[in-house]
Amino acid sequence: MIKKMRFLGLLLVSIATSFCSYGQEKNEDNIDALIDELFFNDQQFVDEILETNFSYNFLYTSVSYNSNTFFSGRDSGTDQFNVIPQISYYHSSGFNASISGIYYQNFAPSWDFTSVSLGYFKPFGASKNWMFNLGYTKYFYSDDFDDFTNSIDVSLGIRNKKRTLGTTLAGSYIFGTDNSYQLVSNSFVSFNLHRTANFALRFRPTISFVVANQTFGKYTLRIINGRRVLVYSSTEVFDLLNTQIGFPISFSKKSWDVELGYYLNLPNAVADETNLSNTSFIGFSVGYLFDFSSKK
Repeated sequence: MIKKMRFLGLLLVSIATSFCSYGQEKNEDNIDALIDELFFNDQQFVDEILETNFSYNFLYTSVSYNSNTFFSGRDSGTDQFNVIPQISYYHSSGFNASISGIYYQNFAPSWDFTSVSLGYFKPFGASKNWMFNLGYTKYFYSDDFDDFTNSIDVSLGIRNKKRTLGTTLAGSYIFGTDNSYQLVSNSFVSFNLHRTANFALRFRPTISFVVANQTFGKYTLRIINGRRVLVYSSTEVFDLLNTQIGFPISFSKKSWDVELGYYLNLPNAVADETNLSNTSFIGFSVGYLFDFSSKK
């Protein structure tokens, strides 16, 4: 059970998304044209096009709060919030790096793990509206858990020129003393509710699908040689685990970014699971961008 929860915890982080969408003053609008909106996950894939005519060099910090914790949409039986702090760095050479972790209210230890990621990002295509990211992530757990301590991550995304519609597909091979793999798809539609040179208010519905290889185990009572014995059996599946629909509203002013959203999980029963209920939570995040790019 602990192993399963740990793996599903990694999936939780992979779809916990922080938003960075901001405007700059008129004399600094390179950045706004360069990066209209950024999406970060555990693979740190930016699923928005970065204009190739500008150089960029920035650090983005964020803290996300989720009002309840579900593992691939599944209720663990413990009501608790979680907090995900993150620091990410991006350079116009394509290099990116991040460090993040997760804090659970009622688990012991509360700080479950810290992850460190390195990656390379590249836009391509005639209109530079395709994006590719290759990365590696190392997980450091607060106890001696070593089943999943590394992951190799590959992401591919596309968006339209107006940045109002886009999708990404991220694949990860997770390994340690055990191994698994996952696919996470994220798609969005963006509506500008109000925007000026240094202010933006957006409504951005999202939908995510999590497909993963996972082992589900159970104990059954059997009669063997006239004695009652608990027998453990396991089933390995590669299937859709969860669909998440999000309704976030983001407020951005200069380098500050604040977001509030409602998220609905539609977990898919696999193996011997039955009667999985839909779950939901409120997500809130605050971010700040430090721009070290040359001002022109």
